Amino acid sequence: MHIPAKKTLIKLFVNGEEKQVAVIPNKILLMVLREDLHLTGSKPGCLNGDCGACTVLVDNEPMKSCLMLAVEAIDKEVVTVEGLLEAPIQKAFIEQFAFQCGYCTPGFIINAHALTKIPNADKEMIREWLSSNICRCTSYEEIEHAVLEAMGKWNT
Repeated sequence: MHIPAKKTLIKLFVNGEEKQVAVIPNKILLMVLREDLHLTGSKPGCLNGDCGACTVLVDNEPMKSCLMLAVEAIDKEVVTVEGLLEAPIQKAFIEQFAFQCGYCTPGFIINAHALTKIPNADKEMIREWLSSNICRCTSYEEIEHAVLEAMGKWNT
């Protein structure tokens, strides 16, 4: 006999707005964002934290939303790619041709956006951060160039 899990009403602060959503306790943040809040920028890739396609900011830190329960986001600020609102990294991705199919792009943009806030980030740090996301279509060189451009360090 299947007993359905009881839903709990929680409040999340997503992209600058308070949202109420009823969730089962074991529902991951990625699925709440996509299914309940209709924010589909974060992508389900591996669903085990390897690919980074689901990366969001949680209290300004990149987090793979497939590894976080929605209930863990209570009282935290969550920002998805939809919430960046024309951040410099988005323009840099376009100018540097840093994407092809685009599936991984939101995760890279969120991760890179957080990285651009670190003033002393060097190429080694950039490469280390970018290694937490997987792209199967393009070279990481263009993505690295986009990060450098957004940081004002491109061609310097």
